[in-house]
Amino acid sequence: MKYSGSCHCGQVAFEVEGQLDAALACNCSICQRKGALLWFVPHDRLTLLTPQSQMATYCFNKHVIQHHFCPTCGIHPFGEGRDPEGKRVAAINIRCLEGIDLDAVPVSHFDGRAL
Repeated sequence: MKYSGSCHCGQVAFEVEGQLDAALACNCSICQRKGALLWFVPHDRLTLLTPQSQMATYCFNKHVIQHHFCPTCGIHPFGEGRDPEGKRVAAINIRCLEGIDLDAVPVSHFDGRAL
């Protein structure tokens, strides 16, 4: 299924394709503050609809995840990184997807603070 997503003001817009059957809530220092519910997909399933120059990016700790956000409204719609096998992945904040029933998506919890 194809989903459309964006930040609050629409400056950062994207599409993502896949089966949204679960999300992850991480308690690391940034995810807890953002309140993101993450859906991990292969990077090639993410299509940016706006230029990357319209996004801001924040990296911390080991600088392996690029946390993208809108410099206008501050919303974090997705991040980019690599899975344990080294493949590029996108971490989609499902709260930024249109038409999603958040209560219908099972959420597992990840102890990111322990990393």
